[in-house]
Amino acid sequence: MIVVPGPSSQELGRKIAELLRTKAVSVGFKKFPDGESYIRLEGNVEGKDVAIVQTISPPQDTHLVQLFLMADAAKDLGAKEVLTVVPYFAYARQDKRFLSGEAFSVKTVMTLLGACGISKILTVNSHNPQILKGFRIPVEDLSAISLIADYFKNEGYDGAFSLSLGKKALDIATQANNVLKGGYDYVTTERDKATGEVKIGRKSLPVKNRDVIIFDDIISSGGTMAKAVKAVKDQGARKIYAACVHPLLAEGAEEKIVKSGAEGIVGTDCIPSPVSVVSVAPLVAKALSKGV
Repeated sequence: MIVVPGPSSQELGRKIAELLRTKAVSVGFKKFPDGESYIRLEGNVEGKDVAIVQTISPPQDTHLVQLFLMADAAKDLGAKEVLTVVPYFAYARQDKRFLSGEAFSVKTVMTLLGACGISKILTVNSHNPQILKGFRIPVEDLSAISLIADYFKNEGYDGAFSLSLGKKALDIATQANNVLKGGYDYVTTERDKATGEVKIGRKSLPVKNRDVIIFDDIISSGGTMAKAVKAVKDQGARKIYAACVHPLLAEGAEEKIVKSGAEGIVGTDCIPSPVSVVSVAPLVAKALSKGV
């Protein structure tokens, strides 16, 4: 197998190739003056199994088109099989038609990926992995929560209390607690169906004088995480960190979370950002070595 680090995941792709001790084929890319994407695979892929590493983080549309072009080019150039590593899978949140007439976005993306010759997809903590697995292309969804928990353990937070946002995400806190061993629970959340605003419940938590880490799959606007941090701080927690797999961190999100009482934010390189201090390369390389 050879690895193709895409424009949005160059560093992560190179790390994966190094761990697999395999060749990394560089990608030449640019934008034409009219905004169209240009892609060139700068190496031979003929007869090879190819793993394209390309996260679909903002700008999502650009990164998605680049993925289509890379996959289709690899097939045209004679690749034996093309699989993709998509650490952050954009459009997965539109996993059904919420209103009549809406596009079923994730279905459209999966259809186009299949049309470009992609035979397998590997992703990390997708919004709804069961939806992805319901389409024709086989999908393997990995979890990076244990890697993040390991980071905190190595930073001296062994025994910290693990929290998830909402009961439905309790498995995230469970995975973290398997590493940190400090106990786990969830912050109650309730979303207003009309406005989309999330409110935090008044559930009592055993966090007084404890170090607490609140885990989530994605931090986007940071509003819910900031509210959760404040609620936990108000219950007497000592130090609180916000942790996520996908640090989208829309403008102002980091400041909002820190102002609410968090010591900081820790994310992974599924999405490159200033807080992406945990690499998912070992997780992905292990999966690829076994065959997705």
